[in-house]
Amino acid sequence: MATAGRWAAVALLLPLLLGAGPSAGHSFSLPLRRPRDCGEPRYFDTASLACGACGPHQRGSASGTSCVCLPGFKMVSNNGGPSVTCEKCPENVNGVTEDGWNCIACPKGLTTEGKCKCLNNEILVERDVNGTLLKEALCIHCDGSEQSFSTSDVLGNRCIRCEQTFINVSKSCDCSEPNILTGGLCFSSSGHFPPKGVATIRYGQLGITVTSAWFQKNLQASAAACWLYSNLTSCQALGNMCVMNMNSLSSASTDACGLFQYIYTNTAGLGIVHSISFWRHYLPWIYYGDQPGLASQVLDTTQFPTGFSFKGTNKNIKLQFIAASYDIEGNFLKWQSLEGGVLQLCPDTLTRLDAAYIFGTTYQQSCTVSVSKILMSFPKPIFYDVYLEYPEDNGQQYLWAIPVLNLNLQYNEMLVNQGSNRNNWLLTRRIFLVDALGGKENDLKKQPRIIRIASRITISIHLVPNTQRGAIYPPLITIAYTDLLVQNPDTQSVTVSFSVNYEMSQSEAQIQTDIALGVLGGLAVLWSLLKTAGWKRRTGSSVIDLQTVFKFLLFYAGDLANVFFIITVGTGIYWLIFFKAQQFVSVLLPIPSQEKHFVTYIGCAFTLKALQFLHKLISQLLVDIFFIDWERPKGKVLKAVEGEGGIRSATAPVSIWRTYFIANEWNEIQTVRKINPLFQVLAVLFFLEVVGFSNLALMDSSSSLTRSSESYIAPWSCILRFGVSSAVWLVIAMLQLIFFAVFYERFIEDKIRQFVDLCSMSNISVFLLSHNCFGYYIHGRSVHGHADTNMEEMNMNLKREAENLCSQRGLLPNTDGQTFQISISRRMRQQYDRIHETLTRKHGPTRLLDSSANTFEQSTKAYHTMNKFLGSFIDHVHKEMDYIVKDKLLLERILGMEFMEPIEKSIFYNDEGHSFSDVLYYGNEATLLIFDMLFFSVVDLASQSFVLAATLTYVQQEIFRFIRNTVGQKNLASKTLVDERFLI
Repeated sequence: MATAGRWAAVALLLPLLLGAGPSAGHSFSLPLRRPRDCGEPRYFDTASLACGACGPHQRGSASGTSCVCLPGFKMVSNNGGPSVTCEKCPENVNGVTEDGWNCIACPKGLTTEGKCKCLNNEILVERDVNGTLLKEALCIHCDGSEQSFSTSDVLGNRCIRCEQTFINVSKSCDCSEPNILTGGLCFSSSGHFPPKGVATIRYGQLGITVTSAWFQKNLQASAAACWLYSNLTSCQALGNMCVMNMNSLSSASTDACGLFQYIYTNTAGLGIVHSISFWRHYLPWIYYGDQPGLASQVLDTTQFPTGFSFKGTNKNIKLQFIAASYDIEGNFLKWQSLEGGVLQLCPDTLTRLDAAYIFGTTYQQSCTVSVSKILMSFPKPIFYDVYLEYPEDNGQQYLWAIPVLNLNLQYNEMLVNQGSNRNNWLLTRRIFLVDALGGKENDLKKQPRIIRIASRITISIHLVPNTQRGAIYPPLITIAYTDLLVQNPDTQSVTVSFSVNYEMSQSEAQIQTDIALGVLGGLAVLWSLLKTAGWKRRTGSSVIDLQTVFKFLLFYAGDLANVFFIITVGTGIYWLIFFKAQQFVSVLLPIPSQEKHFVTYIGCAFTLKALQFLHKLISQLLVDIFFIDWERPKGKVLKAVEGEGGIRSATAPVSIWRTYFIANEWNEIQTVRKINPLFQVLAVLFFLEVVGFSNLALMDSSSSLTRSSESYIAPWSCILRFGVSSAVWLVIAMLQLIFFAVFYERFIEDKIRQFVDLCSMSNISVFLLSHNCFGYYIHGRSVHGHADTNMEEMNMNLKREAENLCSQRGLLPNTDGQTFQISISRRMRQQYDRIHETLTRKHGPTRLLDSSANTFEQSTKAYHTMNKFLGSFIDHVHKEMDYIVKDKLLLERILGMEFMEPIEKSIFYNDEGHSFSDVLYYGNEATLLIFDMLFFSVVDLASQSFVLAATLTYVQQEIFRFIRNTVGQKNLASKTLVDERFLI
């Protein structure tokens, strides 16, 4: 029946329970409560995670998760939490036993907790040997006399032998005057006692000096024990306190470092350890000394005994760092390898951590760590003396001490500006990661006021100059500490980093680069002057004006861009080959701070090449061009005369469609290139990202194209990244150019030569001026006399030409030369400008059937005038504006300029290379290719993303191609009177 009733109650409550679910709008949240939030009369209920009230005569326990009886009350029952029953003790038995379950009489008074108390050197006894509770507690005095020498322990539970210094000094467990009691040790006042220590720690970053509770308790005792007894543990503890005080070198202070220096100076007679003059017997090795130039001798004079190699049977790429670790009390803990993240505060996998000590692999790691986690993980500091382990020929393992450069090193209570001059450096030895103990004031059990954290640790390995066997100088640990004022550990955090850098002197490489830059830059000046002189000759001007200077600067910008390009590409490929392919280590990559000049050179190359590219682009958009139609009318036709009502015969008109056709073909080849830009970008991206060539840009010794996702990925090198991308870009471009020249143009299509052929078949010549008095001529006069014919006659003409049954296409009789570079006289140019001014006065009709008749007739007349003038000029009609045809000298071809000035006659230079493509994209492939590559590299170096660089490179190519096509089309329509609507 009870069960049935229970189920009925559940059935009644079920709708209510369902209605109280999330659908009813209630949430599953609860207020956050911590044990410390509950206060004295309450406790923290671990089941409900809330504060609960304790019963009468109770208060919260020390942990806060249960209730305990008030002083003067004993427990009757205790089932945990609030389930405690307390009962007041009688007046005559007002003490409570240590376990809290009984009342007992206390002969010597009570503590604040209501327990019995005893005097010093006494222990409290509440039960006899069989556990029977005594009516009155006993305070038994520990026998401190000879033979026993006992005293109570810290808890006062039992008698133990007193500290040996008490026995040595007073033959008892008392340290009465005139003997000196410090740090729990007893010293004789008659001995040569060290100076009184100052128990402070200076936190220079915060400008705060803290009186450390740890120093107050242990500094003087450690110094005295080290000085008087050469106690190993005390000497280590004193050294630790000096390191906690940032190796202060102030001679006027008797802080931890002052006491250490005092002992060090006065113990010279004890001898040195391992022939190291800075290492006294019984003392830790803390300093290298402060002699001027000592740091440079330590770091740059003696080579490390072992060499390193990346490949081969003697492969040696592991740096065996090992550390002797000590606790805060000075006890030796163990020897431990640095592998596994000993010096790293960031969490990481073992594989990634081990990569930090692979020779040649630049390692960088940084993260943000919460202060609460630091306080939990490092309640007391651990100290490390770091060594590099190496084998000798006899198989014995040896250690090489690693010096430390502490950037927080204090001198005369002020931070030292270490600078880059090694002669000013003060090297030390011992380090720690976190000090959360020294910043505690008054009470060691409380939270520290300030903590000191090793926020940046860098291990630098410096290669011996001109080494061929991987010789290095002793590594250097550079450490920087951050002082943090603890306020709210749960919300505070600190950024920490750990890195391993490999360095070599770059002074020689920089000198060689500067020499190359100076020599090539000087040659670029001469080359730009020659270009400027050639430009002046082609413009027909002999006056050096502001325009000439501006043109020289533009030429020099392009040539200097090529200089920077050669130097940067050569440098990048040099480091790529010699670093990745070396067996015995002879070169190391420049570190990021040494790459600044290289990145600057790339920026200069890109900026200057961009100026050259824009200069060429604008020049191409302003060329003068005209299509000479050689076609002559075929007979006459009957034509109605407007206004006269009659019909008369007139010359048959010549079709304009051939001119439109050639104009369209010219418009199409304006942006034809020798490579496929889209394929170039996609192929580069494929080899870099898919094949894995980008892995060659990592700052490690591996030349593998694949990397495991679990392995450590070294940071990128700007030099290697540029070297890899530029090498891949140039190789793919060269393969495209070879394919284009050897295969595509031979067997598929050659649009430049096809255009010349089309001109001949269309009976159209192209007269083109890129400068005021210089340009190009494509002779397209048909050898058949007419091109405006039917298909049968056209096929017959082609057949006759193939069988050599007609004359050759060349300008001169019995020649095939159809393309020329032309240098025209000023008289010829003036006549051309007079006609051209009328031709370009109106850009053409805005609509085919709706235009001004007067303007249209004027433009048509100017067109025919220009066509007739240029045709007669080619046919040598104008004797005062005649021309000659000749070959260019070899030196003229090399320098790209003309030595003869066309004063009386213009000059036509035979051109078998179709150099008229210089006014097209086709003839400027080198400039376009270098500009695209530099654009790709600049975007990549800025974003560290090959994908983004490839995308933006293709976008800019399309933008400039659109500009070149659009504006070039308008210029073509303007200069040739071909309506823009026919250019499709």
